[in-house]
Amino acid sequence: MFNQIYPTMDFKKVKAANNTKPYDLDKLEEKTGNIYESLVVIGRRAEQIAIEMKQELDQKLNEFASYTDNLEEIFENREQIEISRFYERLPKPTAIAIQEFMDGKIKYKKPTKDTEF
Repeated sequence: MFNQIYPTMDFKKVKAANNTKPYDLDKLEEKTGNIYESLVVIGRRAEQIAIEMKQELDQKLNEFASYTDNLEEIFENREQIEISRFYERLPKPTAIAIQEFMDGKIKYKKPTKDTEF
């Protein structure tokens, strides 16, 4: 429906809500003229943010990975726990995407009818 040009942004600095809050659907609809198109743009951006967050978390946790064959030598690493807690406290990807959309930080364009996918 829409092709998006994803901005490169540090999602940790976004001032999105950490809890659930209601949004004015009319304001979401204003940006594209159709609420469903707005939700598609937000949904696609949320997917990209979730993938980016997961890759970054995996990369940080892989630094602590031990490749021993002995299952008895599994230790709790305090740094791993802190990193995991930090990512758990971040706003959810959907909240970040909605905030970016409302702030006009997401660039998107409607494909023409001639465009093939």
